[in-house]
Amino acid sequence: MLRRMKTKEIVSQRIVVSPESEQAFSYSIKRIRFDENYKPADSTRVTTNFANLARGESRQENLRNALRMVDSRFNALACWDNPKGDRYSLELDIISVDVDIEGKGETFPSIEILKTKVHDHKNNQDIDGIVGNNFSSYVRDYDFSIRLREHNEGAKQFSVPDDFGDLHGKLFRDFLGSSTYKENFSKAPVICLSVSDNKVYQRTENQHPVLGVEYQPNEPSLTEQYFKKMGFAVRYFMPPNSVAPLAFYYFGDLLSDYSNLELIATISTMETFQKIYRPEIYNANAVAGNIYQPNLKNGDHSLTQIVYDREERSQLAVRQGAFAEENFIKPYQSILQQWSQRCAV
Repeated sequence: MLRRMKTKEIVSQRIVVSPESEQAFSYSIKRIRFDENYKPADSTRVTTNFANLARGESRQENLRNALRMVDSRFNALACWDNPKGDRYSLELDIISVDVDIEGKGETFPSIEILKTKVHDHKNNQDIDGIVGNNFSSYVRDYDFSIRLREHNEGAKQFSVPDDFGDLHGKLFRDFLGSSTYKENFSKAPVICLSVSDNKVYQRTENQHPVLGVEYQPNEPSLTEQYFKKMGFAVRYFMPPNSVAPLAFYYFGDLLSDYSNLELIATISTMETFQKIYRPEIYNANAVAGNIYQPNLKNGDHSLTQIVYDREERSQLAVRQGAFAEENFIKPYQSILQQWSQRCAV
């Protein structure tokens, strides 16, 4: 049963959705508060940033420390009229999206994203934040961990299938065009990811007061090409007092469509995750220079006080890709192929 929520007015933004006039599939949304008491749902991808933090003996301490880092970073960036650096706190909701392909009530966990909300303690006011931020998808696990690997087995040179990411991109745009998305979210999503460690980034003269200094890559990454099929454009910015640029995937105009506080909520949340998961890049002891290439083998970095098993995470991605293949790609292959062929990329 599709869960209905109070309709909100949709801000006019250039969102590229499914070319068909009607949405193809049904979507339902579940919200779970990400706080120190968070426990992942059974359907949550265990490699997801927030789910990984909530495992093991240190789970509550991990969560508490991560949320403290988010609030501290937010107040450091939102420093105006904030003399004690404690005016704001952030609330995070995990948005789980299930898709019903046949309309029979049988759903598959499609994606998980984060929704931010800022609480202004001075004015006792809640300020809506951006949806997106983190991005998790079983189908993306399948594409990168199963399909891409099989495509390159025995090959002398790495290559990517011509239609790589087509299905995932069309499914995502179908969700954006759905009544479920429009009834729950007032703006287009922004996804914030780490930079690629095999690309070189050039510092530009462009600087934004919140997003910081803009960088440009020497060439598109595979992730950038994959997200382009979902409809996203990308820009790279290094926020004030950060040590490396972040990748911001967006629709419309990233610099004009969102307020400073909305952008700060995304930066503080996702930079915290990156400091935990990519400390060699985002918790490095040296700031990115004019020409910058990220290095995951950089030994000159600091660790957070948060327990994280990176090797286990990479192994689980393969298992979750296989799960998507067995429970989504194969059972619905005929329907998905026919629908995908009717849609232009």
